[in-house]
Amino acid sequence: MTMISAQTTEADLWIDGEWRPAASGERFDVIDPATGEVTARVANAGEDDVDAAVAIAEEAFSDRRWLAISPLERGRILRRIAELIRQHHCELAQLMTRENGMPINLALFIEIPLAADCFDFFASLVVKPQGEVLPFSVAGSAPDYMAWTMKEPIGVAGLITPWNFPLLMPTWKIAPALAAGCTMVVKPAPETPLTALKLAEICHEAGVPEGVINVLPGLDEAGKALVRHPRVPKIAFTGETETGRHILQAAAPHIKRVTLELGGKSPNIIFADADLEQAAKSALFGVFYNSGQVCQAGSRILVERTVYEPFVERLAERAKKLKVGPGTNPRSDLGPVISREQYEKVLRYIEIGKQEGARLAAGGRALDGGGGGYFIEPTVFADVSPSMRIACEEIFGPVAAVIPFADEEEAVRIANGTMYGLAAAVWTNDIKRALRLARRVKSGTVWLNTYQVLSPTAPFGGYKQSGLGRELGMQALDAYLETKTVICDLNDRPMTLF
Repeated sequence: MTMISAQTTEADLWIDGEWRPAASGERFDVIDPATGEVTARVANAGEDDVDAAVAIAEEAFSDRRWLAISPLERGRILRRIAELIRQHHCELAQLMTRENGMPINLALFIEIPLAADCFDFFASLVVKPQGEVLPFSVAGSAPDYMAWTMKEPIGVAGLITPWNFPLLMPTWKIAPALAAGCTMVVKPAPETPLTALKLAEICHEAGVPEGVINVLPGLDEAGKALVRHPRVPKIAFTGETETGRHILQAAAPHIKRVTLELGGKSPNIIFADADLEQAAKSALFGVFYNSGQVCQAGSRILVERTVYEPFVERLAERAKKLKVGPGTNPRSDLGPVISREQYEKVLRYIEIGKQEGARLAAGGRALDGGGGGYFIEPTVFADVSPSMRIACEEIFGPVAAVIPFADEEEAVRIANGTMYGLAAAVWTNDIKRALRLARRVKSGTVWLNTYQVLSPTAPFGGYKQSGLGRELGMQALDAYLETKTVICDLNDRPMTLF
């Protein structure tokens, strides 16, 4: 019987397949961003809880309670998780909207199907961690050797997830970790703990044994303790670049395996020969989806100068027609931003844009959502120069910076001109130009004549300070595996030097 629902007002930690209070007895508030009011109180995990959860996960890994299940059955369990996510779609959507403010249609038709597909994809990879037989010889020795590699799960994985996609981000880590054979401790963002706890329940219902998945909601202490823990050899984190730097430093003493999916300031490059109507529609989705709270948001829109003004006008008019409101309203295109802190940050950047001399073409104001929530108009700045802060720094809100460029060389120079390299797009009907830019733009994903389309089959991650390693695809599975080489001497007399 599931315990987390859209009406849950209190929740504990999920450790060893059961609910446990935090060792300290402390709780923290979960705020509904559409109202600014407390919607739930959740146990606040601390260092003692991390120690307990890691011990449970380590025991589950050591006794092979997950790995002892046949690979085909483990694949079936992952597929059952996918099916249960689909069955619980209404409840999950309501939870996400309540915690995150995401418009319910986006939750129902984008995030939940993608999460289910992710478990289906990694179910197919459970049998893929295979080694290979190697040609092997030793100089000066008889030739009879046999060598091969084995793929083995790393062990206990510490998974730290953000608030912007409360179901999808835990899924991107839990699914490959399970497929690889790891056990795990999950630390969800404090803004959105209930969805992650619900996912843990779903995994348990599907047949994942106790202790394999442990979920510790909490504030900063739990995340820091998990990263520092000497018996957690793997850390996977999605979040801000600055936090990623701190995680690398904290993980260094134990030489942990670390994957980071960090920030972005992604360029969406539009040439004059593109379908401008379609490019404008896609750019709108690229920057305002989930109220701009997307790491790969196309927040820098680079437009060829000969069509710059018509494009800005088209984009601004479309932005003004977007409906901002509570995520529970099916007509809302944008919900609130996640928190008071984020709301104030985005409004500060809007003021910075004005002070820097950018032209406000649309939006720029805070909105009254009717209940004290954190609503901001979709905002379009024109006449933005590449050196402006609104063009260089990740805002993580509904703010677009539209930058003109003269030619292909300038477009590439501007596109590559930040510390980030997460995603990019190129809009053109010139196939040679599209392929040239796909090679020249330094980012982990380059979309051609589209934006913001993802699949669990395709790896996702960043160049430069947008991250280390990849989520999704075969590469995500490799991030939770070690390679062992085994060498067997088949000669009658083993080689010796003495």
